[in-house]
Amino acid sequence: MALPLESVPNFSEGRDRATIDAIGSALGAHAELLDVHADEDHNRSVFTLVGEEKALEDALVAGAAAAKERIDLRRHEGAHPRIGAADVVPVVPIDRADLPRARRVARLVGKRLAAELGLPVFFYGELGGGNGPSFFRRGGPEELQRRIDTGELKPDYGPPFLDDAAGGVLVGARRALIAFNVNLRGDVKAAREIAALVRERGGGFPGVRALGLDLPRAGFVQVSMNVEDWEAAALHEIVARVEAEAAARGLEVVGSELVGLMPAGAAATAAGAALRIDGFDASRVLELRLLR
Repeated sequence: MALPLESVPNFSEGRDRATIDAIGSALGAHAELLDVHADEDHNRSVFTLVGEEKALEDALVAGAAAAKERIDLRRHEGAHPRIGAADVVPVVPIDRADLPRARRVARLVGKRLAAELGLPVFFYGELGGGNGPSFFRRGGPEELQRRIDTGELKPDYGPPFLDDAAGGVLVGARRALIAFNVNLRGDVKAAREIAALVRERGGGFPGVRALGLDLPRAGFVQVSMNVEDWEAAALHEIVARVEAEAAARGLEVVGSELVGLMPAGAAATAAGAALRIDGFDASRVLELRLLR
């Protein structure tokens, strides 16, 4: 029996509870909504849902429609980069062998977002020539529109212009990643230095994308990370590196934060390291063994 597919859409609203609830209701009317993570400083909400192919497709289109109706990027400000009200819509296989199914659903979702909502859709990752979301977000919506106007970029579906209020949508199919943040008390410049050291592009951990952000509402700064391959970059090792670099710069580690859900194997690996159990992995967790 095939497992359901997962999606973790990110919407550019983390403060207005009525809008967050409306998007959640639209998603949950079609698929099973497992988690909602809203952040006021990022001004962004991350929803985790699962469903069969058509149910997930319908849910994502409905959620994007609710976001288009309620979110106006012209009045939006927040720490996290974005180009759309429904900013990024990834379809994720729970079983890696289901990646072709995830790609198929992502393509159908992108086509419908353009046809039914009139939004320009850009495929990212494997569907988009390997470019990640940051490739499209750099410079914000204004810079993205300039790149479209000059012919540098072209939407995969939809009009050659961003919606005035809702912007555009990034759609992709990818393996499960872990959105994970370490919060610090100190200077944002130091947080950005640490982010540059731990991300892959700076010679840090493989598959790690990281930003240093200022979170004034929360009262601290943050190393915000996407861990795209948790088997190649273990969370406990990343945290240890961030802690060491923070201590060297006089920053206090306030705590860490998980955005959405994470694979059980990653949690098991971190627990094994914390408990100093040699050879501990997901196969030693009772519930995971039973699920196999």
